[in-house]
Amino acid sequence: MADPSSYRPKPGEIPDSPGVYKFRDAHRRVIYVGKAKSLRQRLASYFQDLAGLHPRTATMVTTAASVEWTVVSTEVEALQLEYSWIKEFDPRFNVKYRDDKSYPSLAVTLNEQFPRVQVMRGPKKKGVRYFGPYGHAWAIRETVDLMLRVFPVRTCSAGVFKRSAQIGRPCLLGYIGKCSAPCVGRISPEDHRELAEEFCDFMAGRTGAYLSRLEKEMHAAAEEMEYEKAARLRDDIGALRRAMEKNAVVLADATDADLIAVAEDELEAAVQIFHVRGGRVRGQRGWVTDKVEAVDTAGLVEHALQQLYGEESGESVPKEVLVPVVPEDAAALGQWLAGRRGSQVSLRVPQRGDKKSLMETVHRNAQQSLALHKTKRASDLTTRSRALEEIAEALELDGAPLRIECFDISHLQGEDVVASMVVFEDGLPRKSEYRRFQIKGFEGQDDVRSMHEVVSRRFRRYLQEKLKTGEWSPEDGEPEDDGRPKRFAYPPQLVVVDGGQPQVAAARRALDELGVDDVAVCGLAKRLEEVWLPGEDDPVVLPRTSEGLYLLQRVRDEAHRFAIQYQRSKRGKRLKAGPLDEVPGLGESRRQALVKHFGSVKKLRQATIDQICEVPGIGRKTAETVAAALAQAVPAGPAVNTATGEIIEDEAPAPAGTASERGTEQ
Repeated sequence: MADPSSYRPKPGEIPDSPGVYKFRDAHRRVIYVGKAKSLRQRLASYFQDLAGLHPRTATMVTTAASVEWTVVSTEVEALQLEYSWIKEFDPRFNVKYRDDKSYPSLAVTLNEQFPRVQVMRGPKKKGVRYFGPYGHAWAIRETVDLMLRVFPVRTCSAGVFKRSAQIGRPCLLGYIGKCSAPCVGRISPEDHRELAEEFCDFMAGRTGAYLSRLEKEMHAAAEEMEYEKAARLRDDIGALRRAMEKNAVVLADATDADLIAVAEDELEAAVQIFHVRGGRVRGQRGWVTDKVEAVDTAGLVEHALQQLYGEESGESVPKEVLVPVVPEDAAALGQWLAGRRGSQVSLRVPQRGDKKSLMETVHRNAQQSLALHKTKRASDLTTRSRALEEIAEALELDGAPLRIECFDISHLQGEDVVASMVVFEDGLPRKSEYRRFQIKGFEGQDDVRSMHEVVSRRFRRYLQEKLKTGEWSPEDGEPEDDGRPKRFAYPPQLVVVDGGQPQVAAARRALDELGVDDVAVCGLAKRLEEVWLPGEDDPVVLPRTSEGLYLLQRVRDEAHRFAIQYQRSKRGKRLKAGPLDEVPGLGESRRQALVKHFGSVKKLRQATIDQICEVPGIGRKTAETVAAALAQAVPAGPAVNTATGEIIEDEAPAPAGTASERGTEQ
């Protein structure tokens, strides 16, 4: 624990200007990012008596070992830089909202020749129009099913579309009138795009004019005694109104706004957002976060705005943002939002009327979300805590193993030997810390030697980083001082190996050779799910209903899955490799260019160096290297047609690395 006075800047060093500051720990990792109108006043507030600081702030300043800052011109620049640094460094003491799930949106792919309506999740793509997000994918599908009757836009995948075009028959939706069947030319690309744009206009809330037009067409058809057409239009109007009823009018003035509400306690906070477009609620989403920094409601709202609009632009940022409390830097936030939208954005607290009533509804949703989260977390946390306590008791550890690392070896008959390392923290997988290893110390199959090598390499890196402060190894040069979390900087309390006594002994021996005596080791054997400890002749048998055994099995199975995945990937790459893959300095693009130019590797082998130099991007030195590598590679016997027994004298052109090339060239 550091004394803040040991790294406090000298008086007069800190400028009295807007800026962004970073606190770093002893390993140069960024642990907190903040912004201020006046860096001098804000940073001075951190270096007062610890008794006067909020407990979370006191923990942060005693964890830190240095502070640095960057001066900017305006508060808007400070806001943008703060958001960028929080995204880049992921500081442990900053509030970070994370979606409790990936919310689905209704997307219209206007970037395609024939736009498609579909459900999409994940990051937004350029040229795609989005509506939502929605709480459930089925809600989107119900709405789309109603609207396809009136706007028969394509909904099929690229494969189905291509297949229908090839056979000249549309899919089922084309036959029942819920697709205009552009795949078979029933509608031109221009008319289909216009149909998709009308669909988007209706979803955006411009419904009144379209319904009025349909009603006029219906009455006109009835007057002309075209009763079938009038009935069809009547059913279309009914379908659209049922779709509209799914999003009731909440703001009568057709407002476009986002409403943000916060529910919080001392430890956690929940944020709920309602997306209102055209006066109707078009989407809803929510986040829950731990309050790892001393932050009030206004600060939570500011963080939520950064998270919500940090990567949005254009109409994705509404004209009006309604919040429960206006943040301290409201003017700067307003300018930042206006810059992202391209026009003025109103950021305010609703005072009366429908907007205030709707804000109360959003706040009730936030309270329910926080209560539900606490109920789930309490249950999960209780189970995980019990599992960790059972492991600590069974293995006679000093405390619960909050960080567990598990190693597994994978190979196929002694080839492509690899290893995996998975990490569980507080009983949950931490996939960003997973690592993969190639066995380099020897050839062939030996799980015990492989386990010794992998554990040695992992903890040698840990000791190097502990010694040198940060991630580095002698062959890597000096460590990069970038503030990002380091790969092997944290030691586990428990190492689990997939195997029995021999593997456990190998892992323990590797730790002893490195002088690591504060990490426990155990092994989990698959046959009887027995837990083996170093130097013990008998295993530790945990009850089959034990939460501790279940957690160890999860850790072991995850390591096994991760190792097999890597081994299969490595084996697949080896099997796909051709003679050109062994040429040093020859990348994928130039390999393809060579095979495309000559038609096959066989003809490339017969070419002269001058002929190879004619390929764009291939210089003489590279051509000489290619010719030498192909001359050393011994071609296999002639290819044989297995159906007729005929020897194929001249192979057909094939791209680099294909099966036909491998069968005749390796």
